[in-house]
Amino acid sequence: MVQAAILTPVKDDDLPEQPLKIIDMARHKPVIGVPACRRMLEPHFFHVAGEKYLTAIAEASGCIPLVIPALGVAMELEVLLDRLDGLLMTGSPSMVDPRHYSGPPSEPGTPHDPHRDETTLPVIRTAVAAGIPVLAICRGCQEMNVAFGGSLHQKIHEAGPFADHREDADLPLDEQYGPAHEVRLVQDSILREITGKDALTVNSLHVQGVDRLGRGLAVEAVAPDGLVEGFRVADSAAFALGVQWHPEWKVTQNEDSMALFRRFGDAARSYAKEKRHA
Repeated sequence: MVQAAILTPVKDDDLPEQPLKIIDMARHKPVIGVPACRRMLEPHFFHVAGEKYLTAIAEASGCIPLVIPALGVAMELEVLLDRLDGLLMTGSPSMVDPRHYSGPPSEPGTPHDPHRDETTLPVIRTAVAAGIPVLAICRGCQEMNVAFGGSLHQKIHEAGPFADHREDADLPLDEQYGPAHEVRLVQDSILREITGKDALTVNSLHVQGVDRLGRGLAVEAVAPDGLVEGFRVADSAAFALGVQWHPEWKVTQNEDSMALFRRFGDAARSYAKEKRHA
């Protein structure tokens, strides 16, 4: 014979205090949106974001990463951004479609991601206008420039005086992401303030780069060949910075990258606090 269990109601006083504290702390942790790339993983499309970016947000910024699907016009941007405290734009093998900056058509075989373009370009503009902190990396930096009316060199190594900024795909990842060249930080730049340095040694893994700088953007960092490798939105009410290199790579092993992600996290915490008290 099966006996019925007698359930005794649990009083609030009987609940452990520590889990409630953890839940309360997590509730107030900033949430950083990370727009995904749309990839074909046979036989279906998937929306994916690189683990290194998500890990850097969690470990270096002290925030919670949230992957945003690349659904383009189907996204309700105001509703989405109302739930976020920051936005991280990632790198990707795909290139921004040149039609977004009135550039010449890409060469056949150039990888594009129209769903990402249709999501990220408007979300960047909307986030900056709303005062939401934005950190844009590699492709994300290029997207940010295009979102503000700038244009891109589609092949830097074929664009006049510039060096070859591509990685050697035959090398191990640690070497691909190893130090490649210095960037000079301009006077009064946010990056100078964050790192306390006038130059940084960075990695280099990009084919495309800034040609015409977007409206309202101010240069932060310049490569030895004159290529713009960092900029900020000059009149933004919040942190809004783009860098062409990859500070997310093994972020905890690089003091400059850690400082950058900490500042981004601090900006997200400030935004989240203001939003809670609004």
